[in-house]
Amino acid sequence: MFGNPVLPGMHPDPTICRVGRDFYLACSSFEYFPGVPIFSSRDLVEWRQIGHALTRRSQLDLGGERSSGGIYAPTLRHHDGTFYLVTTHVGRGNFVVTAKHPRGPWSDPFLLDSDGIDPSLAFLDGRVYYTRNGKGTDEDHPFVYQSELEWSAGAPALARRPRVIWKGTGGIWPEAPHLHRRGRWYYLLTAEGGTSYGHSVVVARSTRPYGPFEPSPDGPLLTHRGRPRHPIQATGHADLVELEDGSTWAVILGIRPAPGRHHHLGRETFLAPVEWGADGWPRMPALELRMEAPALRPSPQPVPAAREEFAGRELSPRWMFVRNPARGSWSLRQRPGFLRLHGLPGTLSDTAPLALVCRRQQHLEVTMRAQLEHEPRHAGELAGMCVRANEAFHAALLVGRGERGRELRLVQALNGRLRMVGRAPLRPGPVTLAVQASASEYTFGGGAGGTYHALGCVPTKDLSAESILRRTGSHHFTGATVGLFATGGGSKSTVAADFRRFEYLPS
Repeated sequence: MFGNPVLPGMHPDPTICRVGRDFYLACSSFEYFPGVPIFSSRDLVEWRQIGHALTRRSQLDLGGERSSGGIYAPTLRHHDGTFYLVTTHVGRGNFVVTAKHPRGPWSDPFLLDSDGIDPSLAFLDGRVYYTRNGKGTDEDHPFVYQSELEWSAGAPALARRPRVIWKGTGGIWPEAPHLHRRGRWYYLLTAEGGTSYGHSVVVARSTRPYGPFEPSPDGPLLTHRGRPRHPIQATGHADLVELEDGSTWAVILGIRPAPGRHHHLGRETFLAPVEWGADGWPRMPALELRMEAPALRPSPQPVPAAREEFAGRELSPRWMFVRNPARGSWSLRQRPGFLRLHGLPGTLSDTAPLALVCRRQQHLEVTMRAQLEHEPRHAGELAGMCVRANEAFHAALLVGRGERGRELRLVQALNGRLRMVGRAPLRPGPVTLAVQASASEYTFGGGAGGTYHALGCVPTKDLSAESILRRTGSHHFTGATVGLFATGGGSKSTVAADFRRFEYLPS
């Protein structure tokens, strides 16, 4: 048996390929940098992050990028000794990068076109099929388009103008198309219903790669809509992989709602088997938190250390930045054994460059702690630990300077409005920062010199996609991250913030 999700926390839009005994998986990264995390596994259950596909500003410039913008829905494929990753930078176009190994280095992007999202590649019949969604009858009902790529002087280009091959089954947002072949049939796998509680996986087939495609007579290949009590919701956006024994498995996104039917961890990656009927149609069981594992030899991966000491010369691939990090805003070398942040003018409420290093929250119940050395000189200088959904929705436990000296503050941003939740004076010395997360709330506290102050709680629903949609009318596609942060509050800080360690302790 194995436990779902196989990649907890914000790992949406999974895509997978197999090379021999090795499986490789990639996910969307939105406004976070580096872009597109890459994972490897030999048993489909235990995954290890081996890097990112987009690690240079020349590949991914996220300057000023809005939250829930950036990189959408990659597709990862391998052909003839080369890995191909095609994805969308929203508002800037669809592009492909290549590498000889998924660890990289990956090439600079080759721009393909600027219409639609969720591009995919299929190496079939000696051709390279390029499939994506695009303009349809209206904004909520796009169509699926397909063309082919050809390489000239080492650069890909469209061989012909994309044409419509699928208009969906009637649900909103036909997207995430993947073309697969099995025997004489070409299968078109798509998502419909919008990436929330009405989400679904839809399959159609044809004897020709451009159709016409007929939908499965069984309806959606997978959906949990209409099952409001199921612990996994919003199932959709799947990709398929065939094992050496001929069996088929799927990676799918889904969410685990907290009590009150809200989700704040983001969309996660789940695993499930696919069975092929005598009629040639694929079928899938409902996703469960515990399922029977693939018939592969277990391949355990090293368990990440609960305590990060910042003793190396590089951050582990778990860490990331909100947009591109500014040069000189962080260092592991200026003070060995510490993560040093130099506060920039930008705050957590800005899309300006930030001195912020963060990682995904992957468990509903977890304790997160950090030790900080910071002596702010003026009121604008702040440093500490935050839990972030986006610029308008976050909470931060910060060391600042008040009228009577150094103090610890808990500040919450709710729809862009800041409020002081709690504050307490700090004794001299290193400061311990702590966030205790449950499914329903975050509890913040900390202190220095042997003292500890409980500063207050923030409901997890305040950082959820449901709350953000209700309060702003905008969809929120990412999940909660916990970050280490410093700011000068409108100008550069005059003093560094040094983090000696960070702990992530699931209950």
